[in-house]
Amino acid sequence: MTERKFYDWQTDGGGGDVTLLVDVLERHKIPWCMIGGLAVNHWAQDPMATADVDLVVATERVEDAVAALELEGFTAKRFEWSINLQGHSKVSVQISTEGFYQGFPERGVRADVHGIPMRVASLADTLAGKMEAWRDPERRPSKRQKDLADILRLIEAHPELKPLIAGDVQAKLDQI
Repeated sequence: MTERKFYDWQTDGGGGDVTLLVDVLERHKIPWCMIGGLAVNHWAQDPMATADVDLVVATERVEDAVAALELEGFTAKRFEWSINLQGHSKVSVQISTEGFYQGFPERGVRADVHGIPMRVASLADTLAGKMEAWRDPERRPSKRQKDLADILRLIEAHPELKPLIAGDVQAKLDQI
C-alpha cells in the first residue's frame, strides 16, 4: 500500500482534500506552508497518520485563500485564532491566524508528505511551532502530550536541534 493510499484510508479520502487545498493555494500564488503534524511527518523519521491539517497563510492573503477554497467546496468557520475548513473527507483543515506563525511561509520548503507534494515549515520553524503549541495551557492535555512526542521525534531525527530546545521544554523532556 502506498503512503497516499494509507493516508486516504486513515482519513476517508483526505488525500483528495489535501491535494485540492495545495492546488488552490499554488494556483492563486498564495504564500503558505503546512505546520503541525504534517510538517513533523516530513522532518521526522517515521510518519504518523493525522486527520488534522494545520497551515499558515500570509496574513494579507488569508481572505483570498478562504474565498478560493470555499469556491472549491470547502466550508469555513471562523474562530479567534484560526479559520477551520472542512472538505469532503475526515480531514480537518485549520488555517492559523496567530501572529507567531506569520513568518513561516517565506521559510517553507517543498516536501512530499504521505505521497502529496506540498510546502512545509522549515525544520527550525516546525520545532518552534511545536514548542509554542506545547506551551498553550488551553490545549487539551492529550494534544500537549502529542506536541511533546512530536518534539522528541524531531530531535531523534535531527539531533542538531537540541540547542534550539527552550529551557521549559527541556525540563519537561528531562522528566521522561
